[in-house]
Amino acid sequence: MKQKIGHVALIVKDYDEAIQFYTEKLNFQLIEDTKLTEDKRWVLVAPPGASECYLLLAQAANEAQNASVGNQSGGRVFLFLFTDDFWREYNNMLKRNIHFVRPPREEAYGWVAVFEDLYGNLWDLLQPTTSLPLQ
Repeated sequence: MKQKIGHVALIVKDYDEAIQFYTEKLNFQLIEDTKLTEDKRWVLVAPPGASECYLLLAQAANEAQNASVGNQSGGRVFLFLFTDDFWREYNNMLKRNIHFVRPPREEAYGWVAVFEDLYGNLWDLLQPTTSLPLQ
């Protein structure tokens, strides 16, 4: 049996502002934006070259979901953006005014820095060593 994670849902306040952030600030590709109902869309974004797992941007539909925007993981790093060139991505993200909450450091597993998305969710920007393949 073979399985994989296809999408990870990320609760957002607004579809359009989230699309703008991910495509313009993080250089993600807009994979799909399909209207499902009057107030619901199927929006997928992914980093360049991604083919396995995409982010599903899900607009908050009620107060409980709104309360989770920006804190889907209780303040821990939520998502991990792997790269083949840490310093290229880090410098490009600085130019696009991405806020890093922890500066770059070299760890046994690779180069890493922690940044926030537009709502405050924490991400690792990570260039893994050869012991952690970029796949």
